[in-house]
Amino acid sequence: MDEPRVRAEDYLNDKIQTPADLENIDSLLQGVKDQQVLLRKQLQEAETTLENAQGASQDQKTHLLQRAEAFRQKQADIDRRLLKITHSETSDQAVQLLDASMKKLQNLDIAVGYVELLQEVENLSTQARQQIKTSPEAALKPYIRLQHISKALKQLQPAAEGAAPHLVDHVDNASGTLWKQMKDTLSVQFEQTLARMKWPSKEAKFENGLLAEWEAGVEKLLLLQDPELMEAVENVTRQRGLTEAPVLLPLEVMVKPLELRFRYHFESDRPTNRLDKPEYFLSHIIDLLNTYAPMIATHLQPALRRHFQGTKINASSIYTNSTTVFITALLPMLRRKIFSYLPQIAMQPQLLSHFIHELIELDAVLRDEWAYDPHDGAGNWKGLTWEVLVGKDWFGRWLEVEKNFALSRYQSIVDAKDAGEIDYDSVEPAATKPTKAAIRVNDLLETITERYRPLISFSQKLRFLIDIQIAIFDKFHSRLHSGLEAYLAATSTVVRAVQGTAREDKASVEGIKGLERLCRIYGSADYLEKALETWSDDVFFLELWDELQQRARQRSSGNVVAGPLTVRDVAERTSSAVGSGGETGALFDETASAYRKLRIRTEEIIIDFLNKTMRDALRPYSKINPWSLLPTDDSTNTNTTTTTTTTTTAELDPLLTSLDASLSFLSRTISRPPLRHITRQMCQTIQAYLWEYVLGRHTFTLHSAQQFLHDVRAIAHVIDAYLGGPVPPGGLGQAEVGLKKLFEALRLLTLPIAAAAEGVGEDEKGEGEKGTGAGWDLHAVEEEIFASNERARDVLERLDVLVVTETEARNILPRRVDLVA
Repeated sequence: MDEPRVRAEDYLNDKIQTPADLENIDSLLQGVKDQQVLLRKQLQEAETTLENAQGASQDQKTHLLQRAEAFRQKQADIDRRLLKITHSETSDQAVQLLDASMKKLQNLDIAVGYVELLQEVENLSTQARQQIKTSPEAALKPYIRLQHISKALKQLQPAAEGAAPHLVDHVDNASGTLWKQMKDTLSVQFEQTLARMKWPSKEAKFENGLLAEWEAGVEKLLLLQDPELMEAVENVTRQRGLTEAPVLLPLEVMVKPLELRFRYHFESDRPTNRLDKPEYFLSHIIDLLNTYAPMIATHLQPALRRHFQGTKINASSIYTNSTTVFITALLPMLRRKIFSYLPQIAMQPQLLSHFIHELIELDAVLRDEWAYDPHDGAGNWKGLTWEVLVGKDWFGRWLEVEKNFALSRYQSIVDAKDAGEIDYDSVEPAATKPTKAAIRVNDLLETITERYRPLISFSQKLRFLIDIQIAIFDKFHSRLHSGLEAYLAATSTVVRAVQGTAREDKASVEGIKGLERLCRIYGSADYLEKALETWSDDVFFLELWDELQQRARQRSSGNVVAGPLTVRDVAERTSSAVGSGGETGALFDETASAYRKLRIRTEEIIIDFLNKTMRDALRPYSKINPWSLLPTDDSTNTNTTTTTTTTTTAELDPLLTSLDASLSFLSRTISRPPLRHITRQMCQTIQAYLWEYVLGRHTFTLHSAQQFLHDVRAIAHVIDAYLGGPVPPGGLGQAEVGLKKLFEALRLLTLPIAAAAEGVGEDEKGEGEKGTGAGWDLHAVEEEIFASNERARDVLERLDVLVVTETEARNILPRRVDLVA
């Protein structure tokens, strides 16, 4: 009672909170009454529903009890009947006996089905054999029904868990036997027709009566093969042309006499069956095509078109092109010969190599000249070569043979007596001259390219590239590198001091012989580097690179990209750009880079060699002392602005001789751009040496300075004789460019004393022609030089002295004894 009272109090407190709420007490009471009526109504409905549910539940319970009792009675009746039928003592024993009986009935039913199926197979076979001679079309219907039964049994076999294997095998054998009997019957008839036509002689008669009989024989055989061809066309569509097309039965019969002739000539003891002449039997196939293809095209092509018109097969060129079907019919006998021939030459590398290349040529002829494509225009016939190299796994052996041949040829090239000679005739006159070995190695590798260029397999082409070509490039690079290291060791001061050097060895690394030794390495590296760059732009190698990139981008670095080679392996041997997303890179990046580095290093060593040679040759010249006391010719006036000096200093002859010999050799051996670079470096060495040991250590009279200038001009004359070429007006020769700073210093050093010159007035003193020392006063120039940097720079510019700095000019002018005095 407490809870309803509390709830009532809460309700009233909620509804009546102010005195004003008492005015609504009537409406509040009325709402409570309405709600009470509604709740009573809902209670009555709930009680009624409950009574109905309880009644339905009781009815259902009663019904289930009745059914259970009925079932029990039926079970008891069945048990009694089973006991009586089976004469058993218990119901379980009776059930087991009944199951065994039912299984026997099922087995009997299955046996009846087997017998009926076997009877149907036998009836179909009998019907087909009876009708094949008179009506091939009618015989085809039971054969197709039998074939469908055979296929259905094979398809149901997995679901039946391999049940009735003997039945499946029997039906399949019956189908195959029937097809062979029908084929043999029609083939014999067709052979008789061909015999009357005198096939395969060149005088074969395709006359009206025989032609009609021949066409009828073709039609019958094609009708028999139609189911097989339909299935083959579906397989070609489903597998994108990767399956081999079957031989058409008419062509199989027509090729039999050709096959007998082939076996007579190439599988017997005839002189035409020679191991060393595989081209005999390979070219025989082309001869057969040349002989019979026109005849086949004339008569068989219309028959094929008529027969396949309106069918799915008509859209396939595999069976409607007479030349294609003729080649397909010839290939089986050629395959048999090839696969029997290979084991005989397996241990004879020369014959194996020769045979593979002949087979590649045959594939090329069939593919290009005869447009053979047994894959319905897919253009992906891999050829007989692929069947041998991949299908029969002969590629590894062939690659080994070709690699051994290539390495043997390479070794004979580098071992030749003239391998190290520079070849002046095989390249352009202005190009860098390689050795004969470098040219022969490049020719060898180009020959190898032509050998594997026709291959279809990407993996095979890449293996040839890496295992043979790049391997030989690497071997020759190692040889050049070893030669350079041997030269450096022979010229090393430490090695000479420890081991000593024979006179012959010393002569081989000095003078022109030493320079020639370096140029052989430089020219070979330069030639092969350019060859590799040219190869990288070849369409064949560009296509190979594109396919390599496409494959590499689809795989990780550790995954195989071609044969046993992983992406990482290929990148290490070809280019670091393999697998990258960029557009740069080429197949020979790594190899070309190695030759480029070798060329650059050799060029640096050539420069060092020449610089040392020039310094050694200048040593006597640097010991002239003192220059200020150098004897003057009678024709020379030290107080004039001109000199009649016409001879060079005797101590300069070693330099001029060495320079002339070196440049004479280099100009014939090295192309103009690197020769200019080498000469420029040599000029800088000569300039630095003369600046330090002559100009920087001695004082000069006007005459001795002019003699010095004459000597430097003699050096420039020798250099320009090999590098000069036409000099534009106001321009500088190659030597003068390289010795520009020294020439500018000598321009200052040979300035005359204008006060002693005749015809020079006081107002003109110190002025002269720009770019020459003529008309300029030594003292005036000295005054400007030492006055300030601005005035010094101004007078140097007017003298066209642009390289010598103000500080250097201030060190040069005091070298004139005139100023010292």
